[in-house]
Amino acid sequence: MKLLFPALAPFLAMAVPAAAQAPAPAAEPFILAFGDSLTAGYGLGRGLGFAPQLQAALRRHGIAATVHDAGVSGDTTSGGLARLRWTLDGLQRKPDLAILELGANDMLRGVDPALAERNLDAMLTEFAKRDIPVVLAGMLAAPNLDPRYRAQFDGMYPRLARKHGATLYPFFLQGVVGNRALILSDGVHPNFEGVKRIVTGILPTVQRALPKD
Repeated sequence: MKLLFPALAPFLAMAVPAAAQAPAPAAEPFILAFGDSLTAGYGLGRGLGFAPQLQAALRRHGIAATVHDAGVSGDTTSGGLARLRWTLDGLQRKPDLAILELGANDMLRGVDPALAERNLDAMLTEFAKRDIPVVLAGMLAAPNLDPRYRAQFDGMYPRLARKHGATLYPFFLQGVVGNRALILSDGVHPNFEGVKRIVTGILPTVQRALPKD
């Protein structure tokens, strides 16, 4: 895995909440994509980011789901924890499934993985209190970081998934990192084809995690 770390400034861009989307009718699955710029579709036009691409992919597979984009560019696990409750309270309907994708910005800023793990733990606890199943989207630390940091950071996602009974998707950027054809000119964020690759990878996991009638 090779990340082009000199070009990471856009990844830490000022946090701008994603545009709200109308909730799905009650008979259709309603999925919350709660994360950072990777779920917010940073640098992409309207309708080209993760949430709309995942929604379209699910519908092509016969699942009439609505995927609500709650990604905030530059968000850390601390920021996600701070806004989770009011985000959930502001929805017109409880999600049938949440995709929790946070931690990359903690790693890029050198945040103690123990703090990131506590924040993710608290968010998973909040989802559990509300009886919302979760797909935990993992991240991997950059290979140039201290091996001890990498081990602690990389290991927190499977630990938390086991603890909370969440569905783990081990690496959100699987197949994208290191492939320049799938990354924007900033060297970090996926382009449209990169997001398409992410969606293709995570789609079976999301399908399995959706509650069955």
